[in-house]
Amino acid sequence: MDISMARARKRAHTMGKHLALIFAFGVMALALAACAHQPDPGQSSPPGFFSALFHGVTAPFTLFLGWLWDGRIYAFPNSGWFYDLGFLLGLSVWGGGGAAAARNSR
Repeated sequence: MDISMARARKRAHTMGKHLALIFAFGVMALALAACAHQPDPGQSSPPGFFSALFHGVTAPFTLFLGWLWDGRIYAFPNSGWFYDLGFLLGLSVWGGGGAAAARNSR
């Protein structure tokens, strides 16, 4: 009986650490998403691949914050195909990409 109680306490302690880590990551991601902005339509160099990665990672937060003020999850104008690729790769962070699907299929 004592061994199972010790295991339950250890499991609860580990879960608490994971929840604290997830909360800290969420706060950090929200802070980063707050820095996102739309480029001016007349700017000479539209956002490219690396900007798109950032926009893809912060897209869920920007979508939520878009209800509070005018914000977009996708930059327009952009550099085209490379921006689209970067955005999709950044967005795949939230779904786990193909690795999560492969892991679950076994």
